[in-house]
Amino acid sequence: MLVVDASLVVNATLAERGFELLPNDDLVAPPLLWSEVSSVLHEMQWRSTITAELAGIANDRLDGSKIRARRPRRLRAEAWSIADHLGWAKTYDAEYVALASLLGCRLMTIDARLQQRAGHLVDIIGPL
Repeated sequence: MLVVDASLVVNATLAERGFELLPNDDLVAPPLLWSEVSSVLHEMQWRSTITAELAGIANDRLDGSKIRARRPRRLRAEAWSIADHLGWAKTYDAEYVALASLLGCRLMTIDARLQQRAGHLVDIIGPL
């Protein structure tokens, strides 16, 4: 099992072979992933960074991905605790770390800041 975060999934949805390049592990994410990715794609279209056509394709790829939502009972409480521990005002990134911790699996991200800040809490696969 492998937790994937929004930064990785946005890139995967925008790349023609994006999800094919990910490990064949059972991909999971906290429920907020779909809202985060959709929001980033919408903002990219709104700013004309990507076309409406590519945004639609990316959303279709997200909908067709094999990522499963996981919401363990203690997810919010654990994310809150991690955000406090790391000095983060928001709990969004902490939810990915918390999910990996609660499931005892690795987190995959392309967010170097997340890897640097939380790499001592869970095993993170990323750019470093």
